[in-house]
Amino acid sequence: MKEFELKYGCNPNQKPAKIFMEDGSDLPITILCGRPGYINFLDALNAWQLVKELKAALGLPAVTSFKHVSPTSAAVGIPLSDKLKRACFVDDIEGLDDSPLACAYARARGTDRMCSFGDWVALSDVCDVTTAKMIKREVSDGIIAPGYQPEALEILKSKRKGNYNIVAIDPDYVPDPVERKQVFGVTFQQGRNNFEISPALLDNRVTACQELPEAAVRDLIVALITLKYTQSNSVCYAVDGQAIGVGAGQQSRIHCTRLAGGKADTWFLRQHDKVLNLPFRPDLGRPDRDNVIDGYINQNEEDVCADGNWQKYFTEQPAPFTREEQRAYLDGVDGVSLGSDAFFPFSDNIERAKRSGVRYIAEPGGSIRDDAVIACADRYGMTMAFTGMRLFHH
Repeated sequence: MKEFELKYGCNPNQKPAKIFMEDGSDLPITILCGRPGYINFLDALNAWQLVKELKAALGLPAVTSFKHVSPTSAAVGIPLSDKLKRACFVDDIEGLDDSPLACAYARARGTDRMCSFGDWVALSDVCDVTTAKMIKREVSDGIIAPGYQPEALEILKSKRKGNYNIVAIDPDYVPDPVERKQVFGVTFQQGRNNFEISPALLDNRVTACQELPEAAVRDLIVALITLKYTQSNSVCYAVDGQAIGVGAGQQSRIHCTRLAGGKADTWFLRQHDKVLNLPFRPDLGRPDRDNVIDGYINQNEEDVCADGNWQKYFTEQPAPFTREEQRAYLDGVDGVSLGSDAFFPFSDNIERAKRSGVRYIAEPGGSIRDDAVIACADRYGMTMAFTGMRLFHH
């Protein structure tokens, strides 16, 4: 297939639209089901690059959940604790522990379930049956993978009344080293960002504390590769082999750090016993439960515990999850890693990171206030590495 005609571009009025290879060669993809759109392919091709790099860097199956050309999360295939299985709504999945790919999917899809609603999924490995069964029951726009087990493909083809978007990509495809795009009729050209993110990137440790355990190295690699495919400005919190909070596309670095930190906090608080034991009505669907959990934790648009509200969601009125309880729980969190796609210009980012249990940081360095940022990290006993490499993505 040399080109594929799309229904429209980013919006319905943007026609004609298609994808094709500029040199006239075949596309490196095969559409196995559905009719993916313009934004679907942007998500798919960015997401595939992320999981391919993550697998190459860490040697573990990798999965990412993408929305609007940024990852909601990314993860590698590490087994989940019983509490995390419950928080990710996968405690009923048989054979989960036997499939590292399914574990990676459970983590990536379960991190920020509200943002992952209607996502695009990318798998580093051939899709197996366990992973396909989990994907089938989630609200999702499509998937890209290097292949599919026959039974897994049939499971996915039955999704969305047979219209689920399923794309296979040639795992050996290597793009041209120069990339181009047009904006307002002007052609932009640049070399592809082929910079390799590896543990050696973390050798320049600038804080008094030099400790960087193997698990933290893994988590910082997860964070940095995730940032490489996140719309800038961006920061990423990671722990236990997964990105737990991604702050994308903010003009201010501290707003990135706050946004991602809030998501990381919500991820931790989803595993609190008060949340895990919420008495949901049996007829309340998974997406609705996600919304209610977010309201219960973050106390936003609706007080889900209030009289007249709780009856819509619960079999009995739950006790509120107070700010004091939440803070006490989060104060016990430690060992979180934080990556940034550009330098931290002020130490307020470190202060905010500390509130979400951050102990390990990787950022390019190069700010005129590096000394103040390092001093703040030293005050909290953090280890910080200067990578010397910016990871902007637009």
